[in-house]
Amino acid sequence: MNNKNNSPHVAETTPTPSLTSPSKPSWPLYLILAMTLAIGAISYQFLTLPQSLTAGLLFICIAFWATSLVPAYWPALGLFAFATATQLAPTQVIFAGFQSSTFWLLFSGMVFGAAINHTGISSRVTRLLMLILGNSYQGTIIKIALFAMALAFLIPSGVSRIVLIIPIIASLADHFGYDQNSNGRKGMLLAGAFGTFLPAFAILPANAPNMLLSGMTEALYNAPFSYGEYLLLHFPVLGFGKLVMTIGVILWLFPDKAPNQAIQATIEKSAMTKVETRLLIVLCVCFAFWFTDSLHHISAGWIGLITALVCLWPNLGLTAKNSIDKDIQYGTLLFAAGIIGLSAIIAYSGLGNILVNYLTEVIPFSQDSPLMNLGLLTFISTCVSVVTNLAGVPAIMTPMAEHLANITGLSNNAVLMTQVLAFSNVLLPYQAPPLITAIALGNLSISAVTKVCLATFALTSVLLLPLNFLWWHILGMF
Repeated sequence: MNNKNNSPHVAETTPTPSLTSPSKPSWPLYLILAMTLAIGAISYQFLTLPQSLTAGLLFICIAFWATSLVPAYWPALGLFAFATATQLAPTQVIFAGFQSSTFWLLFSGMVFGAAINHTGISSRVTRLLMLILGNSYQGTIIKIALFAMALAFLIPSGVSRIVLIIPIIASLADHFGYDQNSNGRKGMLLAGAFGTFLPAFAILPANAPNMLLSGMTEALYNAPFSYGEYLLLHFPVLGFGKLVMTIGVILWLFPDKAPNQAIQATIEKSAMTKVETRLLIVLCVCFAFWFTDSLHHISAGWIGLITALVCLWPNLGLTAKNSIDKDIQYGTLLFAAGIIGLSAIIAYSGLGNILVNYLTEVIPFSQDSPLMNLGLLTFISTCVSVVTNLAGVPAIMTPMAEHLANITGLSNNAVLMTQVLAFSNVLLPYQAPPLITAIALGNLSISAVTKVCLATFALTSVLLLPLNFLWWHILGMF
């Protein structure tokens, strides 16, 4: 029996929520445009014309990405057009994002997700999840969170994982007898959303901020990240540690009784189809190369691209014939290329150096206090993430990394990695598109998601960040 027909085809039937609304007032748009002109005019009194134009471009792009007044791809396309027309930088700088392995890693992740759904593996996993959850509420939350985290190793896009898992969990909550406003339903959905989102910051290709940081570091400093080293550096505390903390927060904020009825689900005894087996072999080979990149030194993006080509080969049947047109989110790809290009333009214009010089005047860095310097850098990046969004952190902070390393006495890698500590610590839902997507798909209240964000933010700041600095010290980061 074809596995695809036994459960809803989530990725294709679930619409992506719109982050904008036609009924929104237009005054924020006019305000952003006016502030952009003001920033450009004022900065021209102190900077060169290319630098002042870059400052205005930086503000309007970040403002549009932060407020979602327009789709995320629109500022990216506008950036390409404006920077090219005004010759702010050479063409290879403006379009640096398309040359980055990060861009192609994101592309390959979309292809993997399409293949997983097309072959029916997602349906098989759904039934398996229904079988193993059991009848304990606490056990259900723990297992959903673990399953959600495991998806981060398989599907690089955070939004794609949310689109896949949230409708499945909503259906399971209905099966368990939890009504729309019950803590049980909220807890299950939150475990899926936060379980696949927060630990993913410790897995290099698992979400956009990680890959943007990696891509910009490669473009600016010619120093691509190692999958294995990144995992070792972040996963023990920011990955698994944050997952345990998140489970505790959800069980504390949203307690509930055991499900009203036992699961009545069985898994078909049929063996996996040839196409499912074929896809698993292809993906396992890809994962093996990702985990061993420190040995062969092939970038994760190029490994992903080769694997995506295999998945798209028509005769293998791993994706639909029109998959390249139907399943690839080109808006997301343009957004990634745009923000990487913006970072490259900032670095080329010298604006990053000017911002660093200002920061050094107001922030009390000391080369004799590496631990304090790490904390201050994390604080600065956290403020950036609150003012803009998570993806704004690498866009603004990465061009400054080399100069900050000279000022603080830390290694360039240590300075870059403080960004991960910041953009993995989410204060409010608006900072993270995957959480906004989960709110829309799961019909979750913003207050429920905000409670988890605030609790995890506070506990991370007080407990996990000091533990993470200790872990880095053990690894010899400083």
